Amino acid sequence: MRLLHTADWHLGKSLMGNSFIDDQKFILDKILDVVDDEKIDAVIIAGDIYDRADPSSDAVELFDEILFKLTEKKLPVLCIAGNHDSAARLNFGSRLFANKKFFITAKTAFEPKTIALEDEFGKIYFSLIPYFEPGEIRAKFFDADSERMTFDAANKFYIDKARQQIPAGVRSVAVAHVFINGGEESDSERKFVGTAGKVNAENFSGYDYVALGHLHRQQKISENVFYSGSPLKYSEKESSHEKGVTIVEFGENGLIDAKNFPLSPRRDLISVNGTLEKFLSQPKCEDYAYVTLTNEKFVYDAAQKLREVFPNLMAAKNQARPKDFVATTINRQFRKDATIFEQFADFFADMTKRQLTDDERAAMKEICGG
Repeated sequence: MRLLHTADWHLGKSLMGNSFIDDQKFILDKILDVVDDEKIDAVIIAGDIYDRADPSSDAVELFDEILFKLTEKKLPVLCIAGNHDSAARLNFGSRLFANKKFFITAKTAFEPKTIALEDEFGKIYFSLIPYFEPGEIRAKFFDADSERMTFDAANKFYIDKARQQIPAGVRSVAVAHVFINGGEESDSERKFVGTAGKVNAENFSGYDYVALGHLHRQQKISENVFYSGSPLKYSEKESSHEKGVTIVEFGENGLIDAKNFPLSPRRDLISVNGTLEKFLSQPKCEDYAYVTLTNEKFVYDAAQKLREVFPNLMAAKNQARPKDFVATTINRQFRKDATIFEQFADFFADMTKRQLTDDERAAMKEICGG
């Protein structure tokens, strides 16, 4: 069986006033071509379909169009909600869509959603594990007096429940939307403080392949845990990423291979340095561009001048300072080898002129991971 693993489409996203909807349609059509050219048997979408919980009508229409084209191919599509999605909105029609082999799970359930697909070697079981907050697991499965749960503890509990739905000795895949400890983040994912939102990869050790969403860089965390990354670049830090999808091949005994399949966008997103004179001597560039000017003297109205060459300019910065620039220094220093919690406590005391209360300290220790 050949699987296409993708995630983090963020349909409807805008950045610095630029809508990505046309770029997203272009890249999703490319993914449809890969499905045909690579003879894909099933598609996995590991969360963050939309960029926000109340997506624009353009974003909803695009998702509808892509799903129609996928289901017309009569391929199973396995999809979960991410932290940017609205579980209630994404879950709409899920039972009806299942008749078209579109399996979507946006909410946790007392029995985690399990889908079995079959190839010439037998069944492969897929656990669909949507994004959730620890409080949701605590409220659904534990009594009101139970202790608070971390993301790691909540995910371990729910993953263990998902494993109970899978017979022993069969091939299996987990689809989840989490921040795995050791993963390399970008600057366009939603951030958590300290280690509060992180999950250990060992929780998924029972699976042959783990198809993850949330982190936007394609990366292999361990022998069975992979992020496909987002199909488009959504921040300056991502300008160095190679974007695409992950193609996964299963054989009789489990995972054979998982490899990145690069995709070329309608417009690239680039980060470049140089002088204004250098850029003005170049041909026009349609890419989304973050430009840093290295002129010795500060260039006023840099963005206006650079748009002659970069019509899709995202941001313009000067390395040089203007004449009237006055540097300010913050004298605050943190204790040597202080933890994130200790740094926060020092900062809080400095800004409010009081110490954290016992309740505040307990809450912040849980958030910061100690």
